[in-house]
Amino acid sequence: MNDTAIPYILVIIFCIIMSAYFSATETAFSSINKIRLKTLSEAGNKKASLALSLSENYDKLLSTILIGNNIVNIAVASIGTVLFVDLLGSIGATVSTVVITVVVLIFGEITPKSIAKDYPEKFAMFSSRIIKFFIILLTPLNFIFSAWKKLLSKVLRPDNEAKMSQEELLMIVDEVHQEGVIDNSQENLLRNAIEFSMLKAEDILTHRVDIEAVSIDAEKSEVAEKFTSTGYSRILVYDDNIDNVVGIIHQKDFYVGCGITNKSIREIMTPPLFIHKSELVKDLLKLLQKKKVHIAVVVDEYGGTMGLVSMEDILEELVGEIWDEHDEVIDDIKKLSNDSCMVNCSMSFDDFKKKLCIDAETDSVSVGGWIMDMLGKVPSEGDCFDFDNYHIIVAQTDSHRVTYAKIMKKNRKDNKDAVNEAL
Repeated sequence: MNDTAIPYILVIIFCIIMSAYFSATETAFSSINKIRLKTLSEAGNKKASLALSLSENYDKLLSTILIGNNIVNIAVASIGTVLFVDLLGSIGATVSTVVITVVVLIFGEITPKSIAKDYPEKFAMFSSRIIKFFIILLTPLNFIFSAWKKLLSKVLRPDNEAKMSQEELLMIVDEVHQEGVIDNSQENLLRNAIEFSMLKAEDILTHRVDIEAVSIDAEKSEVAEKFTSTGYSRILVYDDNIDNVVGIIHQKDFYVGCGITNKSIREIMTPPLFIHKSELVKDLLKLLQKKKVHIAVVVDEYGGTMGLVSMEDILEELVGEIWDEHDEVIDDIKKLSNDSCMVNCSMSFDDFKKKLCIDAETDSVSVGGWIMDMLGKVPSEGDCFDFDNYHIIVAQTDSHRVTYAKIMKKNRKDNKDAVNEAL
């Protein structure tokens, strides 16, 4: 090797280093966790602030990286060809193509990108000042490419109004949870908040068969007993039947001083708020706040009482179950053995699917509704069916609805013995 080859080799090495830098920077900025960078930036890390600022203008950043990477890669190929032709003669061009391609792939592309993928935030902060210099240096070329992009945008007319879907938001929450940025409780709260916007009143209501109510002609002793037995602070009042709700009694209006009020039920009850079953829960929350009430009566398309939604029901969709000293704690799923459990059929069907990993679809919001759909009839104790790898048995009914069901893994034992055990 003569002395004239040394400068060529040094330039090639420099170009490969720059190729590695540009490749790693591209991967780092496309993989960074902006939430993590923002946290570091707010803590006073100047490099994180610069990296975050550069990532906000990703088009100019990417344009600079691609221009720089192509310049150094073309330079490597050109100088390599000259070097190998000078050393090997006619076969130098072929040898140069093979050697330069392998070297650039290994040291200029694959290796740096792999490293940057594992440490995106660290490399982005390391390279931020250097790439900032190149962005300023290549401003004229960036301007040309920016104008070209605007021209293409006018011709192609991309959909700039496309919004992030709920599924994409949930995927982001799942990613930051897996990375340890948020814990389980924070993940559940964020998921509930995202899914909250799509919930309807019919999805969270207390069904009419579970409503505690009194007749407008009821004796005060009956009303007092209802407050005592339920522990509720508000009770619905109906005239003739539950489909004709006429008011709501508040406990503080019923009990005054040291005893029961002397006023009649008609005098102390407040008018109810009626909503349709398709009312969005987010809109209902605003309505309850505006009307300064805590309960809304849900009606169906025929005007009949379908159920009720309370402020507590809405808040529980965001933060989970809220228990007070009067609530009886009931486990929705009670484990009986390693391969069987008892399920409270008022449980949300979505929660049921998640906990038992069952892949099923239904228009019903509860497990009991799903079981009724699967049976295709009014359920009776002992009715059973198979679904996926489970054997489902109706264990208890009340007023033509399923209250409890036993879920068993199939092939555990003879189905007749399983039914007898469930009952």
